[in-house]
Amino acid sequence: MNAAMPRTAVLTLALSIALGGFVSTPLVAQAKPAAAVASVDIPYESFTLPNGLRVVVHTDRKAPIVAVNIWYHVGAKDEQAGRTGFAHLFEHLMFQRSENHDGEFFEPFKQVGATDQNGTTNTDRTNYFQNVPTTALDMALWMESDRMGHLVGAIDQAALDEQRGVVQNEKRQGENQPYGQVWDKLTRALYPANHPYHHGVIGSMNDLNAASLDDVKTWFHTWYGPNNAVLVLAGDIDLATAKEKVARYFGDIPAGPSMAQPAVNVGQRPATTREVMTDKVPQARIYRAWNVAQVGTTDIDQLDLFSYVLGGAKSSRLDQRLLHNDKLVDNISAMTDASQLGSNFLIMATVKQGVDPAKVEQAIDEELKRLIAEGPTADELERAKVQSRAGFVRGIERIGGFGGKADALAQCTVFEGDPGCFRTSLANINAASAADVKAAGAKWLGVGDHTIVVEPGERVALEELPSVKPAPFNVPAVDAKYSTLPSQVDRSAGVPQTKSFPELKFPQLQRATLKNGTQVVLAERHDVPVVQFSYEFAGGFTADQGRKPGTANFTMGMLDEGAGQLGSLALADAVERLGASIGAGASLDGANVYLSSLKENLAPSLALYADVVRAPRFDQSEIDRIKATWIAGIKQEKVQPNAVAMRVLPPLLYGAGHPYAIPFTGSGDEAAIQSLTRDDLATFHKQWLRPEGATLIVVGDTTLKEVVPLLERSFGDWKGEGEAPKVAAPADVARPQAARVYLIDQPGAVQANLFAGELVPSTMDPGATRFDIANGVLGGDFTSRLNMNLREDKHWSYGARSMSSSALGQRPWMAVAPVQIDKTADALKEMNAEITQFATGQRPPTDAEVTRIRNIQTLSLPGAYETAASVMNTIGGIVRYGRPDDYVFKRKAEIEAMTPAQVAAAAKTLDAANLTWVVVGDLKQTEAPVRALKLGEVIVVDADGKPVEKK
Repeated sequence: MNAAMPRTAVLTLALSIALGGFVSTPLVAQAKPAAAVASVDIPYESFTLPNGLRVVVHTDRKAPIVAVNIWYHVGAKDEQAGRTGFAHLFEHLMFQRSENHDGEFFEPFKQVGATDQNGTTNTDRTNYFQNVPTTALDMALWMESDRMGHLVGAIDQAALDEQRGVVQNEKRQGENQPYGQVWDKLTRALYPANHPYHHGVIGSMNDLNAASLDDVKTWFHTWYGPNNAVLVLAGDIDLATAKEKVARYFGDIPAGPSMAQPAVNVGQRPATTREVMTDKVPQARIYRAWNVAQVGTTDIDQLDLFSYVLGGAKSSRLDQRLLHNDKLVDNISAMTDASQLGSNFLIMATVKQGVDPAKVEQAIDEELKRLIAEGPTADELERAKVQSRAGFVRGIERIGGFGGKADALAQCTVFEGDPGCFRTSLANINAASAADVKAAGAKWLGVGDHTIVVEPGERVALEELPSVKPAPFNVPAVDAKYSTLPSQVDRSAGVPQTKSFPELKFPQLQRATLKNGTQVVLAERHDVPVVQFSYEFAGGFTADQGRKPGTANFTMGMLDEGAGQLGSLALADAVERLGASIGAGASLDGANVYLSSLKENLAPSLALYADVVRAPRFDQSEIDRIKATWIAGIKQEKVQPNAVAMRVLPPLLYGAGHPYAIPFTGSGDEAAIQSLTRDDLATFHKQWLRPEGATLIVVGDTTLKEVVPLLERSFGDWKGEGEAPKVAAPADVARPQAARVYLIDQPGAVQANLFAGELVPSTMDPGATRFDIANGVLGGDFTSRLNMNLREDKHWSYGARSMSSSALGQRPWMAVAPVQIDKTADALKEMNAEITQFATGQRPPTDAEVTRIRNIQTLSLPGAYETAASVMNTIGGIVRYGRPDDYVFKRKAEIEAMTPAQVAAAAKTLDAANLTWVVVGDLKQTEAPVRALKLGEVIVVDADGKPVEKK
C-alpha cells in the first residue's frame, strides 16, 4: 500500500521498461537485428454493467491464476483544499474490514495464496490488485465488491486513527531518505497553488490530522461507486465467466455520483526558475523539470523517444558527454512521467564530488539545445524504438502486478476510454520521424523549467502546506441512467470458501553439456518471444578472501563496460540496437552474467553476450570512471538508513576475517576500491569465470535443439586457464554472549531505522524450511506479528518485517522496522518482546498462524512461476544449493506436512538474549531512551562500524 512516486503512468512504464572470460580467437559480435519480428498485443473484450462498472477481460491460460485489478478514477488531483491526502488515506482504509468481513482485507487472500497484492494511489487514480488461483476468483470478487458496496458502515474512529498514523509514518519514511524532500518541493514549484497537482499525494500532516469521520465517509460516497471504476480480469478466464461472476457480485451495487474530471491543464510555465536546498547528502544533485503534454497524446509518446536519446540509455547523449567524456557526474538520466492533466519531463544528475554544479547545468543545457536543434540521428531513433518495443514485450509477460497486462488495460480504459490505447502509443512510436521527435522537444522543452539543486549541508524540515478550512461539500445526486441488478449473493453467509486449488506445475528441466564443460539447463517458456540466460559461476563476495574487499562485485560490474572489439559505449549501442539487456553481478556465494534477448535477435545477442562473458576489455579509462562512481555510491550508502545498516551489521554478526563479514551491499570500502588495478580484475576474471563447473541457465522461447548449437558457436571453444580456485566452506561463528546495541547517528532524521540480527543455520541445513515458516509467522508477511504490532496496532511504522538471506554458510536473520523517532525505545521494546516470546515458546505459533503461512507458501505456487525470471531464480537456487530438479514439489510437500509443534521448535533457533541491534537515527533523540531500555551494551559507531569517542 503506497503512494505512487512520482506519477508514473503504467502504460509509459510498460512501453519503456528496457528504456529505464578470453579466448585465443577473438569473438566479433555482429550486432545486426534479424528481419523477422514477432507481433505483440494484448487481446481483450469488454462490457459494462447497468450500474456503470466497466469490465475488461483478457484471456491468458499459461498459469491457473486470474489477475483482479480495479481502478477508481480518483486521486490527489480530486482533493479539495483542506482535504489533501484523502485519496491515499482512503486507499489504506479500504484494506481494513468491511461491513460483511470483520478482519483485515488481506486475510482471505493469504488463505488462498494470492500473489502480487497491493494498492497504490497517485495524482489521478487509486488501484487495488492481486493475482488469485482461478478457483479463488469468487472469493476475490466477493471481497472487492464488499469494499466497493459495503465499506462505509465499517469505518470507525479507531480505523481512521490507525491508518492516519500509518500514512504519516509513510510520509516520514519518504522524507527521511537522502534527497527525499525534493518531490514535494518540485511539484509545489511546477504548479501554482490552485492547480490539482500542486500538493503531494500523501498530503499535509495538518489536513490528515484534521480529517473527521464524516469527511472520510463523504469522500467514499463521492468517489467509490461502480460507475467511477474499471475492473480488469486477466488470465485464466473468459468473457462468459467474467460476465456471470461480475454481475453476481457487483451488479446490485448502486452507482455513485458522476463526478466531473478536472480539465486538462498542462501548466506550461512562462518563465524558467530555480532554487537551492541543502540536505544530509554526500554530493550535489540536480533536478530539472518541465510541464509537458498529457498522457494519451502523440507528443508524450514522441517525448518518450526524445528522453531516451537525451538521457534514457547508457549510450545516450547526456551519458556520453557528462559521464564518459567530461566525467562531471556519477549518474544522469532523462525521463517522462505521464499523467492525466499534464506530464513532466525530468533530467536528474548526481554531481561528482568536487565539481561545480553550475558546470554540470551548463553541459546539460548545451546537450539539450543541440538535440532540439539537430534532432536525433537515424541510428539513435531506431535504437530508441527497438528498446521501447522490447520493453513492451517484456512487460506483457505478466498478467498482473505493477505494470502487467491488467494494469495497461486498466490505465487505457480509465484515462482514454479505450482499453487498447497502448496500440496507438506503439504506432505513434513506430511512426515517429527524427523531425517529429525534434519538433516535440522544441515545443515543450524551452522556457518554463524549474531546477532544484540539492547541496550537502543541514537538512531543513520541509514546511507543511498551510491548512485551510474545507469548503462545504454535498454529494451530488446519482444519474438516473444507472440501475442495479437483483441481488444474487447472501453476504451474511460471509466470504466464499475456496475448496480446491490448482496443481503446481514447474517446467521440466532439460539438460545438455557444452564442449567446454558447462552444463546447460533449459526451461521452455513460449508465451512471449524472449529468451533469458544466466551463466552461473562459483565465488561471489566470498572470493574476496585474500583480495581487496569489493573485487568480485566490481569485476563483475565491469564486464559490460566494453568487451571484445567494442568499447563501453559501442557495446551499449550494439546491445540497445538489438533490444537486448546484458548485466553481471555477484552475491554472497556466486556470480552470474545475464542476458535477456528478443527471440528475433537471438544469435547476434548471444554473440555480444559471449564477448561480455569471455572477453571483457577492462579498459583503464573505464576502470577509473567506474571507480569514481563506485566510491560515490559507497558514500551514498553511508547516508541511506537501510544501506548503512547493511554495511555495518554483517561484520558485527560474523566477526573480522569471516568471508561474510562484509557490507552486504557488495560494494566494499573506498580505500580498497581505489586501490584496485586492472590486473586485480583480470586475475579475478581468469580464475573465477571459467566454463568447467559452471552452469548456463536458459529460460524462454527456445528449445535445446535450437539453442545448444548457438551456444556451442559462442562458447564451445572456451577453456579455463590454470587450476580452478576453491572457496572453503565458511566456518560457523558462535553467537555473542549477550545482546548488543549499536547506534549510528543520522542528524535531523524524522525516523529511526531499527535492525535486529542473528546468525541461523545455512540454507542447506535440513531444518531451513521449518525455520522459514517460523520466520513467516514472526515477520515474513504483512499479517505477521511484527507488522501487525508496530504498524496495525501501534501505527508507529509504515511496515515491520523479518527475513533470512540464502547462504552456503550460516544465514543472517534480520528483523527491520522504520519507526517514528519519538517511539524508538518503545518500538525496540515491542520488537524484543515479540522475538523473545516467540523464540522461548511463551507465545508459540498458533494453528491459525501456521496455516496462514503454509497457505501463503504453498497455494501461491501455481501462480508463482508466471514469469521466466521467477523460473530462472528458482533454477538458480537448485544449481547453487545442489537441490534436486523436483525441489519445488518436495519443499511444498514438506510445508504441507509441517505441524505447529515443528514450527515452534524451529522458532527456538532464535535467541533474543543474544541479538545484535543496530539503530540508525538522530542520536540526540535516540541515545538516552535506548540506553534506558538496558537491552545490552550500547555502543555508538560511525557509518563504517567504528566506535565513536564521546566528545
